[in-house]
Amino acid sequence: MERPPVETLTPQAAMEELAALARAMAEADVAYHQNDAPAISDADYDALKARNAAIEARFPELRRPDSPSGKVGAAPSEGFAKVRHAIPMLSLENAFADSDVAEFEGRIRRFLNLPAEAPLAFTAEPKIDGLSLSLRYEDGLLVQAATRGDGETGENVTANARTVADIPPRLDDAPALLEVRGEVYMSHADFAALNARQAAAGGKTFANPRNAAAGSLRQLDPAITAARPLRFFAYAWGAHSEPLGATQTQAIDRLHALGFQTNPLTRRCEHLSEMLDQYRAIEARRATLGYDIDGVVYKLDRLDLQARLGFRSATPRWALAHKFSAQRATTLLEGIDIQVGRTGALSPVARLLPVTVGGVVVSNATLHNEDYIAGRDSRGQPIREGRDIRVGDWVTVYRAGDVIPKIEDIDLSRRPADSTPYVFPTSCPICGSDAIREEGEAVRRCTGGLICAAQAVEKLKHFVSRAAFDIEGLGARQVEAFFADGWIREPADIFTLEDRYGPGKLTQLQNREGWGGKSAENLFRAIRDKRRIPLDRLIFGLGIRHVGETSATLLARHYGAWARFRDAMGAAREHVGDDWAELNAIDGVGPILAAALVDTFHEPAARAAIDRLVGHLDIEDVAAPDTAGSPIAGKTVVFTGTLERMTRAEAKARAEALGAKVAGSVSARTDYVIAGPGAGSKEKKARELGLTVLSEDEWLELAG
Repeated sequence: MERPPVETLTPQAAMEELAALARAMAEADVAYHQNDAPAISDADYDALKARNAAIEARFPELRRPDSPSGKVGAAPSEGFAKVRHAIPMLSLENAFADSDVAEFEGRIRRFLNLPAEAPLAFTAEPKIDGLSLSLRYEDGLLVQAATRGDGETGENVTANARTVADIPPRLDDAPALLEVRGEVYMSHADFAALNARQAAAGGKTFANPRNAAAGSLRQLDPAITAARPLRFFAYAWGAHSEPLGATQTQAIDRLHALGFQTNPLTRRCEHLSEMLDQYRAIEARRATLGYDIDGVVYKLDRLDLQARLGFRSATPRWALAHKFSAQRATTLLEGIDIQVGRTGALSPVARLLPVTVGGVVVSNATLHNEDYIAGRDSRGQPIREGRDIRVGDWVTVYRAGDVIPKIEDIDLSRRPADSTPYVFPTSCPICGSDAIREEGEAVRRCTGGLICAAQAVEKLKHFVSRAAFDIEGLGARQVEAFFADGWIREPADIFTLEDRYGPGKLTQLQNREGWGGKSAENLFRAIRDKRRIPLDRLIFGLGIRHVGETSATLLARHYGAWARFRDAMGAAREHVGDDWAELNAIDGVGPILAAALVDTFHEPAARAAIDRLVGHLDIEDVAAPDTAGSPIAGKTVVFTGTLERMTRAEAKARAEALGAKVAGSVSARTDYVIAGPGAGSKEKKARELGLTVLSEDEWLELAG
């Protein structure tokens, strides 16, 4: 949401916003630190934190007792015993630009009264994206392990920490008292293997390694933690009976000598330029580390100077976290795969070295089409300054709208010397048919049609999708398995499954792996239930190119009954006759969509497949809605977020019944955006475009 500049806030507005920020950040803290299920991205949290700090700087008298600027983490969970830290476990001040780092270094010099030419060394180390942990050793023995919690009080997870291989149970030649602090994390490879095991067992899967590590360490049953592949990096200390060294560098070396894993990318930097160079070097290696990092931490090297600088309420003055962009990352393009869709479109997909972008592990990204790979747009104009994309390139990945991973650019300086341009295929990788690109089209398409297995499978997936026939128990995975074994080849085959493989037959569905008598009967019942289908769902389910949900509804309302629609499509000839003119006269139907419909019903094999399907169905007529007096007739609406008073399907049906068009994306032509809780990029775009955004209650009042 767009917020007014801090300089324009009145004291009353500032007080209200500080209260809202305190609530929002407290909820985010609980979700992140207690529940291991972040509700907002790190970038959004950092933005709230920066906004809160800016308002407090302008109105210091309005700072709240529960101000987020004085808090670290969240209160510990009730599931563990409490541990009060002898020395608080504080968070770090964040930086997002080189100028912020320069200001940090200058601020320290001013505090210590050091001239610009005086030597001042820092360490630079990767900021591990995991769960902070403090380990207390007495006489060399591990006696207690505690999470950070709210910085003052954490959770006692000693039994769980003892199961982590990187945490030594005993230290030789250690101070009598030593609290070692660091980060519990999970590698990318171990994370992928854990999620695979969880999915196979029907258990919870994790969004990213940080969530997996936190959830694993905070198990009430240590046996579960022991079965999880957790790792630990040591990078700091708390209470201690004798110093580990005179500098940060020496202390880290001592921790390593005691048997802890310390990060090998930690460097001592003599100048600001070296700090920034190390930041860029670590960022360049981010994708190859095998574990998640979200920035670089700088610490003043001399411990006596750290002591002079001391602490603010929640952060040390001598340390800074230089964060990476939350929505971008650099990684290796390992290969380019070609996927074939239900309309024959050849879609290139980048196969990437896995990297975390915006809190999600990304291993694939769209490459759009052959022009995008070649470094040009559909009009032949250069994009990325004409840089093409090749296998072996280092690429910048971002998540468009926080959802779809895309490649933004490449780093030519890291391109291999033997690199060659990618040659887009001119034949289908599945069936070998010619893949042609029609004039004016950005996409190359397989001409194999029904003989192309990829198109057939994708058409079947579309047919059973939620907006089409929505057959419970028959999803994409089941469709692929049934197609591979020859059980179904076209939609009509779905409705003969029970006759061919039901009870009493030699080969029965219930004998397949993953199926039993109950699940087989449930599937057959679900298929029987879908023999009766509304006309609009049937038209959409046919998977005809250019025919989406909205256009299927328009066609169904115009023709009303299957027989009339079928006969009109069969009688129509492109650009000729009354039937063609009637089809094109439907509001929302243009010549391209009309041609796709007519071509399908005049192609013998496609028409025969449709006729075989319809022979199994009872098709419900669709009457045109009476929209007289409707305030939303002809309006385009978009639903986003969670609706609380009705399902999304019901909301869409009611809107269409009142004559509105329901779209899936926001554009300048959108009239209303109905935003429920959790609305994200669509609501943001709507507000940027100045569109009318309504709550669910406001929408229901408008729609009557």
